[in-house]
Amino acid sequence: MRSRENRGETTLRLDESTILLDINAENKESVLKQMSDNLVKEGLVKTSFVDAIIARENEYPTGLPTAGVAVAIPHTDVEHVNEKTISIGRLKEPVPFGMMGGDPSEQVEVKVVFMLAMKEAHAQLTLLQQLMQLFQNESKLMQIVNATSKEEVKLLIDDSLELTV
Repeated sequence: MRSRENRGETTLRLDESTILLDINAENKESVLKQMSDNLVKEGLVKTSFVDAIIARENEYPTGLPTAGVAVAIPHTDVEHVNEKTISIGRLKEPVPFGMMGGDPSEQVEVKVVFMLAMKEAHAQLTLLQQLMQLFQNESKLMQIVNATSKEEVKLLIDDSLELTV
C-alpha cells in the first residue's frame, strides 16, 4: 500500500500556535482579523490572507447553527496560503456571523471558528466534509467549548478529523 505522502497528500498543520482560546471580539471582522493575523505571524499564510478571508466571509457567509453551539468555517483562495493549516478560535462571547447558504441578513451567534487555510481546492472540500461530521456531534463540540487548554482542543480535533488531506 502506498503511503499518503506518495499520493501527494500532506499533513495539515494543527498545533497550539493555531488554536486561540477565549478570543475577545465585538464582531466577525475582529475575530477573522485576530485569527488570520496569528496565521500570518506563524508564517502559514501571506499577508493578503487577512483581507481575503474577511472579503470572502462578507460575500459567502459560513456561520452554521449546529447542535449545542454555532460555528463558522471561514476560508479563502489557495493563493493566500503558504502552508495548509486549520486554526481554531473559541470566542469568549458569541459573535454574529452570516448564515451559510441563507438570506444575507440571517445571522447566527458563533462561539467556535474553524479557519481553513488550504493549498489545494480538493483538500479544502475533503476537510469541509470531515468538519461537517464533527459539527453533527454535539458532545464533541461542547467538549471544545469547555476545554481548559489548547492541548485539550488539539486532542479533540485530532481524534475527530483525519488531518492528512
